[in-house]
Amino acid sequence: MKLKSVLLVLSAALSFNAYAQAPIVIKFSHVVATDTPKGQAAERFKQLAEKATNGRVKVEVYPNSQLYKDKEELEALQLGAVQMLAPSLAKFGPLGVKEFEAFDLPYIFPSKTALYNVTEGEIGKGLLKKLEPKGITGLAFWDNGFKVMSANKPLRTPADFKGLKLRIQSSKVLDAQMRALGANPQVLAFSEVYQALQTGVVDGTENPPSNMYTQKMHEVQKYVTVSNHGYLGYAVIVNKKFWDGLPPDIRTALDKAMKDATTFEKAIAQRDNDLALDAIKKTGKTDIYTLSVKEQAEWRKALLPVQQSMESRIGKDLISAINKEAAK
Repeated sequence: MKLKSVLLVLSAALSFNAYAQAPIVIKFSHVVATDTPKGQAAERFKQLAEKATNGRVKVEVYPNSQLYKDKEELEALQLGAVQMLAPSLAKFGPLGVKEFEAFDLPYIFPSKTALYNVTEGEIGKGLLKKLEPKGITGLAFWDNGFKVMSANKPLRTPADFKGLKLRIQSSKVLDAQMRALGANPQVLAFSEVYQALQTGVVDGTENPPSNMYTQKMHEVQKYVTVSNHGYLGYAVIVNKKFWDGLPPDIRTALDKAMKDATTFEKAIAQRDNDLALDAIKKTGKTDIYTLSVKEQAEWRKALLPVQQSMESRIGKDLISAINKEAAK
């Protein structure tokens, strides 16, 4: 009996140790390709996090909507089905945090410096804080640069958009933007855009060049206009209950890994977009046109009412604060 008792105790102890040593799994889901800035940064975070925690954390990265599409992923995070996401900032409007739609306002950021003044300052911290009542903790802002417009006809003036069906993310600001240009906005999940362009369900779309190239959208779009009219960024977020429940030393290590991954991501974002635009040009399938200063001024004039019309939705004070930072 004594031997049996000892064996039972040893067995229980071994089981406990095995359980205690099991790695903490972080499922990191996103909707873009691995070779985009976001995709590469997610892989970099995986490497840094696993190394910093000596294997106590295992990060499983699921790119290209392998687990969830645009509309599904935030709900999956809130339910704890995944622990980490990096959704575009436009996704938080439908969630009820409309202030994030300020990032969708056309021509609100004249440069990357102006953008970083916002995301890395008090405005950015305050916006991430607004996610906590939704069960979400914001860790960082990631960058994918300014957007181009594409279609199967040249887009050089606002008049060229009239009647076109253009894909957008689910954002009231982006809806207003396209309507201001005379286009008909169509909300589609990112994973469905290529087929929609190919079959004519939509006539065109907007994207940073890296997203356009990695999803092969240029193969079904004859014209690209480098307009830099809008910005596409992401917030890296985690399930708040999961994050708060981590051992403090693990959380500290992951914070450091995220900070380093964010520095890496910002360094490659512009480079990858420039390379993607060059690669699109070299295919010979798509004509690339850069707006002149005069043409861009015409676009700005057409899109200025969007900022004014969204003050009641996003908050006049927030838009003013962003414009003030952008002007520095």
